Amino acid sequence: MLASRLLSILLTLQARGRVTAKALAEQFEVSVRTIYRDIDELSAAGVPVYAEKGRNGGFALLDGYRTRLTGLDRPEAEALLLAGLPGAAAQLGLGEALARTRLKLMAALPEAARDDAERVAQRFHLDPVSWFQAPDEHRILPELALAVWSGRTVRLRYDSWKAVVEREVAPLGLVLKAGLWYLVAAVDGAPRTYRVASILDFEVGEPASPAADFDLAAYWAKFRDGYEARMQALTATVRASPEALRVLARASQAAASAVQRAAPPDAAGWREVEIPIESETQAVWELLRLGPRIEVLEPASLRERLKAAAAEVSALYA
Repeated sequence: MLASRLLSILLTLQARGRVTAKALAEQFEVSVRTIYRDIDELSAAGVPVYAEKGRNGGFALLDGYRTRLTGLDRPEAEALLLAGLPGAAAQLGLGEALARTRLKLMAALPEAARDDAERVAQRFHLDPVSWFQAPDEHRILPELALAVWSGRTVRLRYDSWKAVVEREVAPLGLVLKAGLWYLVAAVDGAPRTYRVASILDFEVGEPASPAADFDLAAYWAKFRDGYEARMQALTATVRASPEALRVLARASQAAASAVQRAAPPDAAGWREVEIPIESETQAVWELLRLGPRIEVLEPASLRERLKAAAAEVSALYA
């Protein structure tokens, strides 16, 4: 544990420059006193680390000092080639840079670790796009990413579900979700989410004010959970056959959880279950495909709408 923490402290100082003892203690979940002992251990081992006092003080390495990438154990070496997303990097315009980086990292590894990493690369492939879907068209993505990296405002024309709108935004980050790219940007100081494929065109503007303490991963987790909750805010009570229950369980995690809570089967093996729905209109088309294998019990309005839709289909094929 000590050796691992010492190496992590060394890499942190190398990557971030000057770091306070308090920040290191919080990062590694130890006391400040322990960090001071660790710094003494690094110094005794010949690492040129020094302390600067004052308000902006902290620990730092002598200028020009770098440690070589030779301390990777086997699992770390195997994880090396899983750390990136080649497809996503290419869409961002960073494909060649990623390839060069991988080559440099591989060249820095010991031979045994390099063989392990290459074997994993040959036996593991990541395809982040869902079945029967295609990745978003990413014509504007490299230029948009450049605006994100450089922290410049963007005036975009966006095709929302209500209308085409124009917005001036301050980009905060890009998110890749199941093959779809999203731009997170601040509008009047509040973060908003835009699907990149729905951006019709945009212009890069002046430097944007830096966002204070914005956590992209935390924002996205909250947005994702809220979006899924909004899209499944309504419920319907249905009576479903075993075949329909299997289809429902594959629809979404929320539907699968609902199926697990279903009532015991009746004499015919059918079970009553309360399932989440986005809207009655959406539910009609989702449930109609199950035909006579499912019956809506509540709400009555959805039952009537499904009945009318079934009658229209019957009339069409009459």
